[in-house]
Amino acid sequence: MNVTIYHNPKCGTSRNTLDLIRKAGIQPTVIEYLQAPPSRDVLQKLISDAGLSVREAMRQKESLYTELGLADAALSDDALLDAMMAHPILINRPIVVAPAGTRLCRPSELVLDILPPST
Repeated sequence: MNVTIYHNPKCGTSRNTLDLIRKAGIQPTVIEYLQAPPSRDVLQKLISDAGLSVREAMRQKESLYTELGLADAALSDDALLDAMMAHPILINRPIVVAPAGTRLCRPSELVLDILPPST
């Protein structure tokens, strides 16, 4: 099974999600998105496939979110995407892509919705 996780190893939720995938017997492709950020097109597809708004895909608890004034409701999706491309730390995590769907796995257990049942 082809599963990809956009992962930040410093994030407990991301580590827990990766552990759940591995406990399901799956060795996922791990993309440390702070080192290798997705392209804008890939990021937009991840957000769309996960059923999120661009704002929902942002880490609003990140101090940079406040510093850059990203809470301003007048900002367009393009402006928010620009900020995420310039500062990948603003991309909420972990995002998991599996054949059964794409999810922002917060909480970690949401990954179970897109993994095959354990045998």
